[in-house]
Amino acid sequence: MSNLLKLGLPKGSLQDSTFHLFGKAGYKISSTSRSYFPSINDVEIKPMLIRAQEMSRYVENGLLDVGITGRDWVQENDSKIEEVAELIYAKQGLKPVRWVLAVPEDSKIQSVMDLEGKRVATELVNVSKRYLESKKVKANVEFSWGATEAKPPELADAIIEVTETGSSLKANKLKIVETVLESSTVVIANQESWKDEWKKGKIQNICLLLKGALNAEEKVGLKMNVPLKKLDQVLKTLPSMNSPTVSYLYDKEWVDVDIVIDEKVVRDLIPQLKRQGAEGIVEYPLNKVIP
Repeated sequence: MSNLLKLGLPKGSLQDSTFHLFGKAGYKISSTSRSYFPSINDVEIKPMLIRAQEMSRYVENGLLDVGITGRDWVQENDSKIEEVAELIYAKQGLKPVRWVLAVPEDSKIQSVMDLEGKRVATELVNVSKRYLESKKVKANVEFSWGATEAKPPELADAIIEVTETGSSLKANKLKIVETVLESSTVVIANQESWKDEWKKGKIQNICLLLKGALNAEEKVGLKMNVPLKKLDQVLKTLPSMNSPTVSYLYDKEWVDVDIVIDEKVVRDLIPQLKRQGAEGIVEYPLNKVIP
């Protein structure tokens, strides 16, 4: 095919959440545990699973047209790419991740300034070195192949590690001293691919749908029938994204009200609406919300 987009999908911690997001966006992806070449229901896309740590290098050199990775790894590799979109999601939730400086709970290290001459273990070596240089601190930064939380105090004085909730650090009796970097998931494109009119359009369409799917993750739709005489009271209760849609029913004394709201408020909202006279209340999930 002349029109074929080579797409890099993150292998590892972001894989399941990325597949879920693509599914809501309308792209059904399936893969076996041993395969690095998943299938997708779009003949114009050729997907491949790549570790997020390596993604930006393959996008930069053109082996991939577009990829999904963390902004932290783009900075770590100092890759020259086109950042197309930011997608705020991670392994466990819809928020950025943090790379933090952490030390044992009983450590005397209180700030980055106390790392002078110390050993620091991390996967994010280049970013960590630049961070220490910006603080005018000279420390020995060592690459960690994994299990980084287990290395202090015997194998390292401190670590710089990624975290979403901090629970793993606490479980290993570590405390956070400072945040080194905040990072979110990004869609990146090869600079030459971005100049190609068809590829750019295809990438933009994918990003539009992914953002719409992400917008819908914590929202639901509500629809209900409301007596016309109680409409004003009901509308004052509804925390909608925009003005609710109100349509007259066959019986002109009743209206249909449709809204999109945050899922977290529905539990408390539905009983209120029922007490105010709403009937036939239906809550339904959303796949995409396009502003």
